[in-house]
Amino acid sequence: MADIALETHEEKMKASGSSFYAGMRLLPKTEREALFAIYAFAHAVDDIADEGIDPREARRAALTEWRRDIESLYGSSPTPRAAFLAEPVRRYGLRKDDFLALIDGMEMDVVEDIRAPDLKTLDLYCDRVASAVGRLSVKVFGMDEEPGLKLAHHLGRALQLTNILRDLDKDAEVGRLYLPRDYLDEVWIAASDPKTVIAEPAVDKVCRRLAGLAHEHYRGADAVLAARPRGLLRAPRLMGAVYSEILRKMERAGWSPPRQRVRIGKPLLLLIVLAQVLKG
Repeated sequence: MADIALETHEEKMKASGSSFYAGMRLLPKTEREALFAIYAFAHAVDDIADEGIDPREARRAALTEWRRDIESLYGSSPTPRAAFLAEPVRRYGLRKDDFLALIDGMEMDVVEDIRAPDLKTLDLYCDRVASAVGRLSVKVFGMDEEPGLKLAHHLGRALQLTNILRDLDKDAEVGRLYLPRDYLDEVWIAASDPKTVIAEPAVDKVCRRLAGLAHEHYRGADAVLAARPRGLLRAPRLMGAVYSEILRKMERAGWSPPRQRVRIGKPLLLLIVLAQVLKG
């Protein structure tokens, strides 16, 4: 059952043309399968958080069940649903706290819809839903502790902030707004209703401010990678290269309404992949 689920998840990522899939394909088979397992778990809990049909209490209960499943991985007998994670946990020493942090992040979306959080809350959210996945991933990449944690910190936040800027309209449709209150106040946007905020012309200034923060984290990740620490670095380099290009495309287009969701075409994606392969 677990193998079938992982194969299905891999096929979905492949069909979507995901840059994460492209990055994972640069890894050796064993590491690639471990990354697919981590991302399959991440998607499973993300689907619970984003399932707007089910009542909040039902979604919280579903996340609690996953907490029990994760606890079982570090006990004597993993539950059948969590069994696909057992080998990656054993082989790479994946930390229980990082799996639980990801669930904590999803619970932030379930308890109530996030709307214009302060910067501290936004950073906590990014740490839980993105950098926690990074902390699991760098263990698979074989990185040492210090550079691995720094890379997870910066690249996770950079990717998540880019996704937030890319999904303004999609998030607003489900009642969520991740743009920080600190930046909204700077341009005199007092509203917190997602659709009202993203209809404001001044939202472009807010998004550009947040894009600047994302660039800071991309630079932080680049500095770690430029030092050439031990580990399989092609995959994180590719993810950073692709998503920073998406961010630059969004900056050129701007965020004033109406917006169109920015994408990376396959020819450009292939060029970026080739560039990362040639770097060695």
